[in-house]
Amino acid sequence: MPIKVFLADDHAVVREGLRLLLESHSDITVVGEAGDGRDVVKQVRQLCPDVVVMDIAMPEMNGIEATELIRKTCPSTQVVILSMHATSEYIFRALKAGALGYLLKESAGQEVINAVRSVHTKRRYLCKQIAESVIDDHIFQQHANNTKSPLERLSHREREVLQLVVEGKTSAEIGEILSLSPKTVETYRSRLMRKLNVDDIPGLVKFAIQHGITPLK
Repeated sequence: MPIKVFLADDHAVVREGLRLLLESHSDITVVGEAGDGRDVVKQVRQLCPDVVVMDIAMPEMNGIEATELIRKTCPSTQVVILSMHATSEYIFRALKAGALGYLLKESAGQEVINAVRSVHTKRRYLCKQIAESVIDDHIFQQHANNTKSPLERLSHREREVLQLVVEGKTSAEIGEILSLSPKTVETYRSRLMRKLNVDDIPGLVKFAIQHGITPLK
């Protein structure tokens, strides 16, 4: 049976290119695609593909948060992150969320095929530009220093609200997306700002970019 792949990227031209590349191989078929993280999670729950090729920089819910939800609700679905970001913050968070592969977009091509086949057999795949030692060193430092990322202070819901706030959405718009009242959204926003010791929206935007909640394109 062909490996069933779902494409998650907010650029239609990227999805089309990936579709053409993947479906040029007889052992792979693309079963769906989406351009925002929330829609990705919804469709993946319905389709249960073998592999999701996931961008990080997507509206409404970034690829790392989407990966975490997918791995919790569809544990048989493996995730390959395909991103332009090579910093340890992004890589570490993606792997911690459950991604089994991580590629840079500049390496897209045969490596995407290799990664899809590899994670389908539950083997980790990192592109050649990302040394294993970078990941190991980062994880080692986290444990050695007994320090946690500031994001670990936030619940999943608070991280969702954070991304939507820095995207410029109002409390009413966020409430509609998350099925919450505007007042509840404001409570979440106040709570997460207090946890992060951030006083204003520009500070939240800076924090979100630095920590991979909403990548700077």
